[in-house]
Amino acid sequence: MADVTQRLTSFSHLGGRIRAVLRRRLDHPPAAVWAMLTDPALLPQWLAPGVIELSVGGAVRLDFGDSGVVIDSTVSALQEHRLLQYAWSGPADPVRPLRWELEPDGAGARLTLTLSVPDTEDAGRACAGFEAHLEMLAAALEGVPIRFPFETFKAARDAYRAELAASPA
Repeated sequence: MADVTQRLTSFSHLGGRIRAVLRRRLDHPPAAVWAMLTDPALLPQWLAPGVIELSVGGAVRLDFGDSGVVIDSTVSALQEHRLLQYAWSGPADPVRPLRWELEPDGAGARLTLTLSVPDTEDAGRACAGFEAHLEMLAAALEGVPIRFPFETFKAARDAYRAELAASPA
């Protein structure tokens, strides 16, 4: 986990929000990664049980079970096998957009996750949660799904909070 902040491409502050970009190179073709991002049968292996209706305006509902977090959103941008955007929010929550972008990279894919949270929220915690879920995604792509990696989450949370504290607002 020592290199966690080096995997985070950037934090930026704009208009009362913190934007974070996380990038990964995955040794699987974009179609396989896309299936993980969108197929209701595969989502529980790395994110949460739910459904994402693949059309702009389509429903997004993800239920994180024991945590009590339920995402109830809509797809705001979609390009099949390349781009998926929705908010990581429930109806009463502030809007927290997520943008998943895929690009072919040799036999694999480059995945870029961009998230935006109000600067009044703990962006380090949010990024750490996605760091853990990206680790789960990589494992699921290899056919060996793992449980939520709390040690990864805690190390990433501390690293991201430190980086945020050091970055200009």
